[in-house]
Amino acid sequence: MSDDHLPVGASAHLRRVNNDEQTMDTTIKDYPVLVFVVTFGLLWLAERIGAKAIRGPRSPSADARQDVGVIQAAVLTLLGLLIGFCFAMAVSRYDQRKLYEEAEANAIGTEYVRAGLLPAADAEAARALLREYLRCRLDFYTNHDAASLKKTDVATAALHARLWAVVERNAAANPNVIVGLTVAGMNEVLNAEGYTQSSWWNRIPNSAWMLMLVVAVCSNALVGYGLRKAESARYLLLVLPMVVGVSFALIADIDSPRGGLIRVEPYNLMRLAASVPAGPASFMDPR
Repeated sequence: MSDDHLPVGASAHLRRVNNDEQTMDTTIKDYPVLVFVVTFGLLWLAERIGAKAIRGPRSPSADARQDVGVIQAAVLTLLGLLIGFCFAMAVSRYDQRKLYEEAEANAIGTEYVRAGLLPAADAEAARALLREYLRCRLDFYTNHDAASLKKTDVATAALHARLWAVVERNAAANPNVIVGLTVAGMNEVLNAEGYTQSSWWNRIPNSAWMLMLVVAVCSNALVGYGLRKAESARYLLLVLPMVVGVSFALIADIDSPRGGLIRVEPYNLMRLAASVPAGPASFMDPR
């Protein structure tokens, strides 16, 4: 079956599976612990450099220190705003992923019921394919092995074509309102997967991360420069890098669909799998 005979979501999925350039690459942002370690190290080093500068041959005067304090406060305020802004971006994307998981479960459940409007043989075929499709969607959320996920993507694309073929031939043979409901429902099922994948690709831009990191480095350097006695306050030099590093790691954790501890659990899909009459246990079988 060609892409021209598929709805938008299914066609997009087939193109994505056949084009590695569309795949979301794994980066440092997908490892929150590594984000914390790198951020903490960079910021601590920036503070140490700032603290070393104050002990140079030309120590700053009292007026210069006051000017540095004003700039320091402004940069720290900007850093706080950027962290809050990026945190809000990450939370909104996490909420979007949860909403699309719920939408997928609703679309699959509705189409499973509507499949009964088809002739008996096609109804059973459509429901069997939907059960297999549901298992693939559960694998997408619960499986974190790259090789297995690639196989799941290929299987999902193949199921898209087979599911659409069932409703397509019925729509051609019996073009009526009843069959139209199953066609519309199947289109929602296939498009829902595309919306989910788009939401997983929708990450905080790299430019936002870079801006936040640059401002954090500058603010920590200014904090180190503003210390009157850097050696006696060397433990205080750990506080700001620690706090900012934890903030960066939390943002990365929420923003990463598969990395870290904060993930979207497919509770709606699991509940649907448990409620489908024919062999719900098969959905949870990882094979």
